[in-house]
Amino acid sequence: AEGGGGGGGNGGNGGGNGGGRVVLPTPRLEERFVLEKPFGKDTASCQQMVRELSMLREDEIFRIDHYLGKELVMNLLVLRFANVCFQGIWNRQYIKNVQVIFKEDFGTQGRGGYFDEYGIIRDVLQNHLLQVMALVAMEQPLSFSAGDIRAEKLKVLKCVQPLTLDTLCTGQYVRCGNSPGYLEEPTVVDKQSRTETFAAAVLHVHNPRWEGVPFVLKAGKALTDRKAEVRIQFHNVPGVISDLANSCPGGLPANELVVRLQPEETIYWKVQNKVPGLGFETNQIRMDLLYATKFQQRKLPEAYERLLLDVLAGQSSNFVSAEELIHSWAIFTPVLHQLREEKVVPEPYPYGSRGPPGADELASRFGMQKFGGGLHTAIDARVTTAAPKRDAPPTAEVASAMLALEGRHGAPRKPSSFTNG
Repeated sequence: AEGGGGGGGNGGNGGGNGGGRVVLPTPRLEERFVLEKPFGKDTASCQQMVRELSMLREDEIFRIDHYLGKELVMNLLVLRFANVCFQGIWNRQYIKNVQVIFKEDFGTQGRGGYFDEYGIIRDVLQNHLLQVMALVAMEQPLSFSAGDIRAEKLKVLKCVQPLTLDTLCTGQYVRCGNSPGYLEEPTVVDKQSRTETFAAAVLHVHNPRWEGVPFVLKAGKALTDRKAEVRIQFHNVPGVISDLANSCPGGLPANELVVRLQPEETIYWKVQNKVPGLGFETNQIRMDLLYATKFQQRKLPEAYERLLLDVLAGQSSNFVSAEELIHSWAIFTPVLHQLREEKVVPEPYPYGSRGPPGADELASRFGMQKFGGGLHTAIDARVTTAAPKRDAPPTAEVASAMLALEGRHGAPRKPSSFTNG
């Protein structure tokens, strides 16, 4: 109540006591603040951002990671926890490794100013791929509420030790044919930049379910094709009988469960199958669920479309909490500072290739099986534009660009534990 007259609590109720004017309490309007990354550049800057937003309640803040709005990312929890067939095998006894992959077949395309300040680790690995990894590795939540899902993701992040140079490979694309290298991009001001356009990192979740299982996060620009996917590779069959072992040239490939997030949403199993006929030859086949075929009458919403509707509904399950952000940065900050302080040179790779050779070396060291000449079998091959083969010698133009990059910074550093195998 404003004005004189009424004392205590009753003065504001009468309206006639001493000529006072009554002001009814106004209901507090719901406020929702939507933030898009980057959420800092390291742990310290992220914590500063969290402090600056501390005048807001956590349930009023919606930090967007648009990968959490993708249809097949949201389906990961349903796939895991609504199908009993996965309950017994989703652990280190059966799963050999998990790969979360992001590939683009184009370069920075006018975003060099932003990208050169952040690089692929900050732009993709620390947020998009790590969030997907947390959904793959988390325990079953009590419910699908925001609090329960975030709590389980946070437990996973707390079990991941900080990344080191020994388990990281970085690269930077160089010219191939008419496709310019990263340093030739007009928006890249620093022509001596060591910013990585490719990174492959191996993380470990130190808990009873995942101890010893490598989680590989891999992202790159100017690669062979565009896709994002989760690949779960299982252990080889123990004690397989010789007839089966001999039925497949090169040995039986490992089973894989692949969740293709984009561009063609797909879930598929790779399993061994007898080739029809009188003989006893086996071959790996793909049992798949292609969303475009199975759900022809359903429109898949865009990630931002879904997330903005979630904001309006006050549903924050598919957004990132402050604690998740801080622990995510804690995993990557030490190695990011080390890359800068030690002036580590990214390994050059040709535009349109599969990435730097060091990535394959890193993957092989942690048990990724090779079949069909690559890290994944030929059954995954897509029709793409012509690109240099991994094992083919580089053209004179590519070799010249690689030598130029090395000449500016010295030979690219490789972690001491890398092999030449």
